[in-house]
Amino acid sequence: MTEDSPCILLVEDEQHIAQGLIFNLQQEGYQVIHTVTAEEAMERLDHYQFSLAILDRMLPGNMNGLELCRYIRASDSQLPILMLTAMNRDQDRIKGLKDGADDYIAKPFVLNELLLRVAGMLRRSGWYRPVLAEKDHYDFGPYSINLKTGVVTGAQHPISLTELEIKMLRVFFSHEGETLSRAFLLQSVWEIDPDTETRTLDNFIVRLRKYFEPTPSQPIHFITVRGQGYCFHRHPA
Repeated sequence: MTEDSPCILLVEDEQHIAQGLIFNLQQEGYQVIHTVTAEEAMERLDHYQFSLAILDRMLPGNMNGLELCRYIRASDSQLPILMLTAMNRDQDRIKGLKDGADDYIAKPFVLNELLLRVAGMLRRSGWYRPVLAEKDHYDFGPYSINLKTGVVTGAQHPISLTELEIKMLRVFFSHEGETLSRAFLLQSVWEIDPDTETRTLDNFIVRLRKYFEPTPSQPIHFITVRGQGYCFHRHPA
């Protein structure tokens, strides 16, 4: 581990879990800054340049992990966030992803799976940084999307896209009108084994529809192709 090693913010109040994660993440070559509360994490965010944040959802103090996630997203649309929690119902995962998390893993978790997800998120983050340095825009409908900053104009409410949302949009935009399978999207955006059981992709589609569809329940841009995958149409399908 060197000064250039990725620095991970770990916010976890269960000490036995935190100690195990700190040890194993350091064994992988990462620096780890651990806090027990969201308030402590906010102080660390002002003093460190983090490459990734792992947030427990239920935390002591006056702020929970979802509120911390929203706080981070308000100031940094690009920091990868992995939610780690015992709350693993579909609605819990959807809530976490809507609040800005990039991925969600439930307790009890398989350590190797968590380490693989961390590595994948950090690797993708390394891809995004140079890509975001380019001056890229994409327009469709009333929206103008700055793929350099993640800022969307033309919406009723301010939108600031996360790195994974930008990555997914790039894939859709470059394959306009094509039906993209779940396997292709999982591999292209998350580098997840297409046989992995995950609702992450579906939850991200819900987020994109919430941002860009006039009526999210009746999409005209991000279309579900039953049994095949998803298709993006710049103009209403």
